[in-house]
Amino acid sequence: DDRLQILTSIINGQYLRIIPIKNELNHTWTSWITPEFKIDTTAQKYFKLYFSSVANAQKTNNWDKANQAIDSIDQFQQKWGKNIVPSKEKVKIEVFYNQLNLFFWLMIAYSILGTLILIAAFFEVFLPKINLIKQLISFLLFVLFILFFIHAIGLGLRWYISGHAPWSNGYEAVVFISWVGVLAGILLYKNRNAFIPASGTFVAVILMGFAHGSSLLDPQITPLVPVLKSYWLMIHVAIITSSYAFFGLGALLSIIILVLYLLPKSKVNLIIKELSIVNEMALTGGLVNLTIGTFLGGIWANESWGRYWSWDPKETWAFISVIVYATVLHLRLIPGLKNNWVFSVASMWAVSTIIMTYFGVNYYLSGLHSYAAGDPIPIPNWIYISTVFFSILTIFSYFGYKNKSI
Repeated sequence: DDRLQILTSIINGQYLRIIPIKNELNHTWTSWITPEFKIDTTAQKYFKLYFSSVANAQKTNNWDKANQAIDSIDQFQQKWGKNIVPSKEKVKIEVFYNQLNLFFWLMIAYSILGTLILIAAFFEVFLPKINLIKQLISFLLFVLFILFFIHAIGLGLRWYISGHAPWSNGYEAVVFISWVGVLAGILLYKNRNAFIPASGTFVAVILMGFAHGSSLLDPQITPLVPVLKSYWLMIHVAIITSSYAFFGLGALLSIIILVLYLLPKSKVNLIIKELSIVNEMALTGGLVNLTIGTFLGGIWANESWGRYWSWDPKETWAFISVIVYATVLHLRLIPGLKNNWVFSVASMWAVSTIIMTYFGVNYYLSGLHSYAAGDPIPIPNWIYISTVFFSILTIFSYFGYKNKSI
C-alpha cells in the first residue's frame, strides 16, 4: 500500500517539487501541482518543456533540447532558490558519501576485527606468556583505532551534508551509538584486557547490523522535523543515546564474564574480577548520562510543549531504565547479592529496558517520541533468541559460579 501511494504521488507530481516559488518567504518549492491540488503555471511551463523534449528525444535520439530544459530548470532554481540550494561542493560530497556506503563497510570491518580481538583475548587467558599474542592484540587495537577515526569522519560528513547533528533519526542514532560503543571500549581498556575493546566493537557490530539489515531504519538524509530544530538536539539526544552505548558495553562484558565462569577457575578468576570492575564503570557512566539526559529532556519538553513531564511512554521507560540500572549498581550494598555473578546477570538482563526504551517505545507505543502508527510490527525473532540465550547462559554460569565463588 505504501509503495502504491508513493507511485501515485510521483505520477501526479506530489514528489517532484523541484521548482522554487518566486519571492516566497518560507522558501517553498512546488511541482506542477501544489499540495492543495492547484496548478502552478510557472512549474507547469518548465515540466511541460522538459517532458515534451524527452518525448521527442526518445524518437530522434537527440537529447540537446532535453538537456537545455534541464539547464533552464537549474538556472531558475539558482535564481529563486539560492538561499537553500546546496553548493556544488556539497552535492559532490553527498554523492561521494552515498556511493561509498561507509557505515556498511565499517560494520563488516568491525565484525572481522572484533572477532579476531575476542579470539586473541581468549588465547591470552590460557597462553599469557606468548609475546606474539600480545603483539597481535596491539596491532589489532591499532587497526580498531583507525576504523574508529574513519567512523568519526563518516559522522562528520553526514553532519556537513545534512546541516545538523547526525543523530536526528533512528538510523543516525544507531550509527552514533555504535561509534560511542567503540569509544567506550577504548576509554575503559586497562591492564591489557582485550575483552573490553572487543566488547565495544561488538556493540557497533550489533547496532550497525540492525541499521543495515532492518527495513525500520532508513539511511536517507532528510530535513529535520520542526520540533527537532533546536540546539537541544545536539545536547539532549547526544547524551541520552551515548548512555545506551555504555549499557550495551556493560551487557556484552557481562556475557563474556558469564562465559568465563564456565572455564577452569585458575585461569579466569583475575579476568572476571577485572571485567566486573570495568563493567561497573561502564554502567556508572551510562547511568550518569541517562539521568542527566532525562533531566535535560524535561527542559526541552517545557520549551517545546509547555510542560516538563507528561508520562509519555519514552519518558516513562527512560525513568524505568534509570531505576533499573541504579538498582543494579547498588546490589553490592546487599550482603546476600554482593558478588560478581549476580552483578553480571543483572547487568545482562537490564539491557532489555534499554531495548524497550529505544526500540519498543518507538515502534510499538504511541506517543510524542514514537514512530508507531496503526498495527505494530511483529516482534523480531532476535528478541526470542536473545531471551533463550540469556536464560541458558544464566543457568549454566550459575553452576560455574558455585564452583568458583568469585
